[in-house]
Amino acid sequence: MNRLQNKVAIITGAGSGMGREEALLFAREGAKVVATDINEAAVQAVAKEIRDAGGQAQGFAHNVASEEDWNSIVAKTVETYGKVDVLVNNAGVSLAVGLLDTTIDQWNRVMGINVTGTFLGMKHVVPNMIENNGGSVINISSIAGLTGGSGAGAYTASKGAVRMLTKAAAVDYGKHNIRVNSVHPGFIETPMSSDLIKNEQMLQWFLSQTALPRVGGASEVASAVLFLASDDSSYVTGIELPVDGGVTAK
Repeated sequence: MNRLQNKVAIITGAGSGMGREEALLFAREGAKVVATDINEAAVQAVAKEIRDAGGQAQGFAHNVASEEDWNSIVAKTVETYGKVDVLVNNAGVSLAVGLLDTTIDQWNRVMGINVTGTFLGMKHVVPNMIENNGGSVINISSIAGLTGGSGAGAYTASKGAVRMLTKAAAVDYGKHNIRVNSVHPGFIETPMSSDLIKNEQMLQWFLSQTALPRVGGASEVASAVLFLASDDSSYVTGIELPVDGGVTAK
């Protein structure tokens, strides 16, 4: 308990799934949480749940592909809590469309949210971390950012970009005591994946790919993110941490 005591964390995509679990867990560990999501009602509900349990949280509508929105979120965070210690770039979208069938609009949307959103988060949060002599950034990638997947070219490219952007930032900002790491979930049960998991044929294929023969939970990803956010990982930066039940071990 209290692994994030007195730390201020911005978590994007916190209205549901992994982001929601991260926000709830961080609050239980003592963090002051700024939860953001494109779905304002959902993220406000998460923030209220945290406050009702005795924690500190604010929820804001947020389009991560908008620089104006990032300016606003960081300004509100600093105004309310004085600093930013942790940034979790969790917001993302999937696209199960083959490369040749992907439209330019689909490509731009996936890149805008998954890559530009991550870039803008770091661009606008890292300066505050530099002022405060340190921080931790966790970028949520995917196992698709580690291996070439089939039938999802734009998504795979975006998650690979998140992985390498993470390493570049880790190298650039380590001298400021800022750690930057990526987390690579595998087959995790979330609202975004629920339809695929309900498909028995797809589920069995999923299970055949894992060393641990089960689908992961969003709370299990949140626990890995907590490790990277906390001082438990004080000498860890630039890594890619798979939370995948052993898919990438094969």
